[in-house]
Amino acid sequence: MPVQFSAKLPRTRPLGGRQLYEALKAQIAEGVYLPGTAMPSTRALALELGIARSTVTSAYEQLLAEGFLESRQGAPTRVASLLPRQISVLDNKSDRSLHQLSAYGERMKRLATGQSHHLATPEPVIDFRYGHLAARDFPTLAWKRALTAALTRQSGRLSYGPPEGSLRLRTALQAYLWRARGLHCDAGQIILVSGSQQGLDLCARIFLDPTDRFIVENPCYQMARQAFSANGAVAVSISARANLQDAPLWTRADARLAYVTPSHQFPLGGVMPIAQRQQLLAWAQETGAYVIEDDYDSEYRYDIKPVPPLYGLGGETSRVIYLGTVSKILSPGLRVGYVIVPSGLQAIFAAAKQLADRHSPVAEQEALASLLESGLYERHIRRVRRRNAERRRCLLDALERSLGNRITIEGAEAGLHVVVWLHDVAAASESALLARSKQCGLGLYPISPLYDSALPEQAPDCVGLVMGYAALDDFQIRRGVEILTDVIQSLTG
Repeated sequence: MPVQFSAKLPRTRPLGGRQLYEALKAQIAEGVYLPGTAMPSTRALALELGIARSTVTSAYEQLLAEGFLESRQGAPTRVASLLPRQISVLDNKSDRSLHQLSAYGERMKRLATGQSHHLATPEPVIDFRYGHLAARDFPTLAWKRALTAALTRQSGRLSYGPPEGSLRLRTALQAYLWRARGLHCDAGQIILVSGSQQGLDLCARIFLDPTDRFIVENPCYQMARQAFSANGAVAVSISARANLQDAPLWTRADARLAYVTPSHQFPLGGVMPIAQRQQLLAWAQETGAYVIEDDYDSEYRYDIKPVPPLYGLGGETSRVIYLGTVSKILSPGLRVGYVIVPSGLQAIFAAAKQLADRHSPVAEQEALASLLESGLYERHIRRVRRRNAERRRCLLDALERSLGNRITIEGAEAGLHVVVWLHDVAAASESALLARSKQCGLGLYPISPLYDSALPEQAPDCVGLVMGYAALDDFQIRRGVEILTDVIQSLTG
């Protein structure tokens, strides 16, 4: 049977081996060549197509290697007997029902369906997204020197590193955390992870089984809730605004784990009172649960003194796991974080880390250790703290000047974001506000997705915005607030 190329391959130039291979494979899939059919000899096909015999031989050899053709000595080359149905199934990529997922995979499917993906849309001209940092703030020269030195010092053999991370960096972090946060621990209790998100994932895998319950604040960091829920665990949401009269909520919760941001509640910015901290620690001791303390941006405090971490209040029998990161100081792209675990859990976390990704990048660990040892890291913190304090002041002044008593601002004393409540814009108008802002090139991010959807009574009745400012300059901040004001005016009249 002759090869029929029709519109598949134009015959205006000689066929290459790859083109011939693709054409023959497609025709086998479409049933032009039926199972068991003898293929033309390489000589005959080369003459028919006007190409070199070696081109046909190359295409046949590839099809034989992949199992589309079969050959026996002294017999013509034939189409494999079972392939047509298999090929049609494999090529039917649009049939998603063929994917057989685990329970975890099904949870990921639901999560992916519910998430909004920003890559397909143009980036805003002025973006108030929390977590972004200004590239000009990064200590490029210092980091380049430290990274180059780390690569130069490598031994003659490239090998895997310890899963718990570089001892040099863990020792440097131990000293830094004592100086900066008054936190006492052994270097052996520090496990280096690929960003705080991996730390959350490891905690979920180690402490939570399906149907276990975990406590989170409401609202809270959404990806923490998702990391725990991905394991099949069930969230118990407790209002982040709970006062001391509501504190027994902790003790009534039958949970294996509690995730909190006590030094700077995300996203509202409050500080957990000492009485509530002590009650939380007592609950963990009595129930055998663990408390995950996410100290995500403790370096940025402007109008208040540093708040001691929860980790230090528990003493020798503490059941607190401390989670830190350099994402808010250097760059989220570095993917460097650390978990401080109670004695006895180091080997378990190291084993889980090894299974997850073997270890974090070695050169970056050594470079960060150099910055910490030399004092450059803390000098950099002081510099970016001043810069972000100026950006914060610019944002607060612009909001006050443009919107005044039409808004309420929360969480301005620390961190890299504020929450702005728009009294004139009802929650039902949130989509319209975001759409109009997007048309104007303004990136705004509502607080509503950070609330537990199962507790609609705790959701706000007006629009709240989480506005990050660390990646913007003064002009962008002022112009962004002007656009926001115009958008609000267009909605409220």
